[in-house]
Amino acid sequence: MTRQAGRGESSAAPRSVDVARLAGVSQKTVSRVLNGERYVSDEARRRVLEAAGELGYRLNNAARALASGRTRSIGVVTLGTALYGPASLLMGIERAARDTGYALRVVNTLEGDPGGIAGAVESLLEQGVDGIVISEPIDEGKVSIHVDVPVLVLGAPPAFAGPRVVTAGVGADLLAQAATEHLLELGHVTVHHLAGPRRWFAARDRLDGWRAALAAHGRDEPPVAEGDWSAASGYAAGRRLACDGDVTAVFAANDDMAIGLIRALAEAGRRVPDDVSVVGFDDIPVATYVTPPLTTVRQPFDAVAQAGLKQLVHAIEDPNADPLLTSDPPVELVVRASTAPPPPRTTPGRGRRTTTPPLA
Repeated sequence: MTRQAGRGESSAAPRSVDVARLAGVSQKTVSRVLNGERYVSDEARRRVLEAAGELGYRLNNAARALASGRTRSIGVVTLGTALYGPASLLMGIERAARDTGYALRVVNTLEGDPGGIAGAVESLLEQGVDGIVISEPIDEGKVSIHVDVPVLVLGAPPAFAGPRVVTAGVGADLLAQAATEHLLELGHVTVHHLAGPRRWFAARDRLDGWRAALAAHGRDEPPVAEGDWSAASGYAAGRRLACDGDVTAVFAANDDMAIGLIRALAEAGRRVPDDVSVVGFDDIPVATYVTPPLTTVRQPFDAVAQAGLKQLVHAIEDPNADPLLTSDPPVELVVRASTAPPPPRTTPGRGRRTTTPPLA
């Protein structure tokens, strides 16, 4: 006679003892493997993971938190925006977190709310997170926060008091410097800059990189135009820059503003790149499809997120260990058709066109 399962027997969730029995190891070994502890042989780890997968076993996070004093979760404080940079960095954090075994809890802040960061951190601490990521791109003034868990800061940090604060960044100043140097190396006498809003740390970094490149080459620093990251603001700035015949090269602080700038230059009869070269920043997906395809620098969002989370998890799991050594991400300049050598310049009083050699 075939025995039918009683109520609930067929749907009972597998337990760690079931995994241990199938894998042929002790229950303690199962616990060590699933908690990511050391001192387990590769063979035992493989058998436990295969058994857990076969049984559909999921570790009870609540029970694990009670046993270890950790929730295996990381909180993220980020600006609630659809702008490409912050959104892409958040996606990079989410992808990197999958490899750490930690869950993410995200709290969005609002631009212009000086208490938003502190409130977001307090909310995450109340949820018992093991560490916090601050991915806040705007300077909201002095923020003083005390935390009792490790913190990863992506960008310029508020004033934190805590057991350990580690930092990681996209090296925006180095990327901006590379973009500006590309234009100078093509022979442009100087490079104009279309900056982002000054309250944004990223805009300041890109401004600093542009200035550093001009200073290193002994070039004059033209007045800075400022936008708000939108194509519309780039278009408005472009209408003004198009009136200046001395403008032959522009570095825009993001691709959207660069695209608006190119539209304004075209409407004014200034050809890109024949008359004016333009470099953007970010390498958004549409950059390769605009006319002309946009030269830009690509931000290493995934690499920064992976390196930063590796540092944070290291600080969570081994609080007394030295911080991990990190290096700046590589600079990736994507050269397309929006940049070229400057146009020949007319020599006054001669009626002919000559090429002005670049400054040393």
